[in-house]
Amino acid sequence: MVEDNGSIRTLSVDIGGSGVKVMVLDITGHPLTERARLDTPQPAKPETVINAIVVLAASQGEFHRVSVGFPGVVRYGVTETAVNLDKEWIGFDLQTALAKQLNKPVRVINDADMQGLGAISGKGLELVITLGTGFGSALFIDGKLVPNMEMGHHQFRKGETYEEQLGRAALEKIGEKKWNRRLEKAIASLQHLFNYDCLYIGGGEAVKVNLQLPLNVKLIPNITGLLGGIALWRN
Repeated sequence: MVEDNGSIRTLSVDIGGSGVKVMVLDITGHPLTERARLDTPQPAKPETVINAIVVLAASQGEFHRVSVGFPGVVRYGVTETAVNLDKEWIGFDLQTALAKQLNKPVRVINDADMQGLGAISGKGLELVITLGTGFGSALFIDGKLVPNMEMGHHQFRKGETYEEQLGRAALEKIGEKKWNRRLEKAIASLQHLFNYDCLYIGGGEAVKVNLQLPLNVKLIPNITGLLGGIALWRN
């Protein structure tokens, strides 16, 4: 690999239920290319999604390593859950498969975890939620990640999970006004549960948030999910 002198280029990949996005970052995590995107193939099987990543990667120029955010539990590069993709992802070694396709070292992490790494200050208890096809979450204590916290699939209200109440399908069904009222309840619930110092709200649907947010709640742009990719290579 290129010496760690600022010339290392990292391809950052964000796999979502509706889109696959890529961007190349410099050693400090700043973008070197424009974000490129393809719709997530349907059905979203490992082979077709990896093919989409390969196509996108070819448009990004030179890179030396790859960071991937995946919407599910990831352990040692293996995807263990994939609620909003295809069941073939369960038990799939994405890290090894993509490394073979791109001939580059690859590291894989949960997508909300990667977005959080791009957003947090590293001080205190920080919670990240992502509003998109599903509902992602990540928890950090003084910058240290508590991995694979799939809070979206825990019960929230009226017998439904956070994802069922606040995912994209719910937003399209009930409309933005009612969805924002639900989000307001979720923020209050999460504050009582975690007593966080700061809550960050990201994901593709964060642009629909229309609330007077508490001072310790911040909206973050969706691109943060890619910018966090550089943190996977910090030792």
